[in-house]
Amino acid sequence: MFKYLLNLFFPPVCSGCNSFLLTNEKVICTVCRHNIPLTNHHLSSENEAFKKFYGRIPLEYASAFLYFHKKGIVQELIHKLKYKGHEEIGAIIGNWYAEDLKESTILKTASVIIPVPLHKKKYKERGYNQVTTFGLALSEEFNIPYNDSILFRAVYSKTQSQKSLLGRSEGIETVFDVNFSENDYNKHFLLIDDVITTGATLEACSRALLKIPGAKISIVCMAMAQS
Repeated sequence: MFKYLLNLFFPPVCSGCNSFLLTNEKVICTVCRHNIPLTNHHLSSENEAFKKFYGRIPLEYASAFLYFHKKGIVQELIHKLKYKGHEEIGAIIGNWYAEDLKESTILKTASVIIPVPLHKKKYKERGYNQVTTFGLALSEEFNIPYNDSILFRAVYSKTQSQKSLLGRSEGIETVFDVNFSENDYNKHFLLIDDVITTGATLEACSRALLKIPGAKISIVCMAMAQS
């Protein structure tokens, strides 16, 4: 009854376009789902996300679900997820992308899902990691454990969106580190994040994880910036 009254006075709106959601719609309206730009990276192992890391780090697989354009639907979704507390967006995207990723045989060998971490200070400021619900959705769909304690951010830094592309890469190789035991040896880590831009953050995280003997890395993100 309370939920009915709440929806009556404060009807849910689409996180992409702010239009009122219909009864059978959740978080993202049908129109936005139809118009949202999909990468279709899952259809090719040699996709642009994977190629972005050529010569930088050895990867088993890499992909992103959506294209991120400034002032587009995906930017609106990521902004609300990252800064407005709409964590349900991450879960919806995770469940949606999992259906495509099930076509990838490489991900069936993944041992554990690892989120790009926030510094403890940033986590306290925001109250959550924006990729957690995305990761938990993938974890449930693929039955792969989710672990946010192996990889950690050792250095506090400003929000990446406030930096230039060059500034996002400067000094980032020293930002991340790992806390592991012998139980983590020879594992295939599925590293997740919200948006691939320069790839510097994901490269730094991967280099940290590669300190673990026998580690293999794959990367899956919600979106990828497209010029």
